[in-house]
Amino acid sequence: MGKKNKTYLFFWALAIGLLPLALTNNYHLMVLNIAALNLIIVIGLTLLLGYAGQISLGHAAFFGLGAYLSAILTTTYGLPLWPTLVLAMILTGLIAYVIGIPTLKLEGHYLVMATLGFNVIIYIVMVQLDSVTGGPSGFAGIPRLAIGNWVFDSDLKTYYLLWAVSCGILLLALNLIHSRAGRAMAALSHNEIAARCSGVDVETFKIKIFVTSAVLASLAGSLYAHYLTFISPGSFSIFYSLQVVTMVLIGGMGSLWGAAFGAILLTVLPELLHAVKEYNILIYGLILMIIL
Repeated sequence: MGKKNKTYLFFWALAIGLLPLALTNNYHLMVLNIAALNLIIVIGLTLLLGYAGQISLGHAAFFGLGAYLSAILTTTYGLPLWPTLVLAMILTGLIAYVIGIPTLKLEGHYLVMATLGFNVIIYIVMVQLDSVTGGPSGFAGIPRLAIGNWVFDSDLKTYYLLWAVSCGILLLALNLIHSRAGRAMAALSHNEIAARCSGVDVETFKIKIFVTSAVLASLAGSLYAHYLTFISPGSFSIFYSLQVVTMVLIGGMGSLWGAAFGAILLTVLPELLHAVKEYNILIYGLILMIIL
């Protein structure tokens, strides 16, 4: 990671640390907490879309899998919180690996439709398997995030935890794209044939990046579930997949810093425009049409 990125990261962390001092109520903190979770997903999608050249409209499904797996295992079966988060990430990663092998052989609109179809299937399962997931009524009573006896029972406490996690993942991603693997990803996104000729194992790289992005979405989902202590299928619909892809595109597909900007902008902006909230999906669709 270059000196410029280190400087950016320093001021980014400083701004995040000081921002709560300027906020007047917990609602603003809650919005920023959701932005931190969106950023985790968007970092993974930026690696997938911007650096590996693969588009996915199914990441709301991985987000939901992380949320429901963690919620069910901790609430219904009483498993400890942090090992459960890791287990949810592993299980989601395995699912992503299984569907990624055939799916990533597709290109263009076929890949989009395949990932979209996966999202629809997972959403239907969340709704219909009501004896396990709570169905449309949702799943309540999820334990809060905690480290030992320290419970993150306020928006302010959770703010620092979620942003510490998202900044840590951003740091890892910045180091990754400046590594040998990152250069291979860049070659893959520019020209797949040239990447093959230079010795890049294209299929393996695609699978690894797809699984990594799914695991990050799962982590965000688990944190989301234990932050709000309630989840429902509506949070993991196709619309959310569209939202996070739009965040990546707004910031520029090949820029992690741009992705961070997009995640914050498109999380905060709808909250400022309550009057047109029912037109959100139309607005996101228009943004995608303009960018693409």
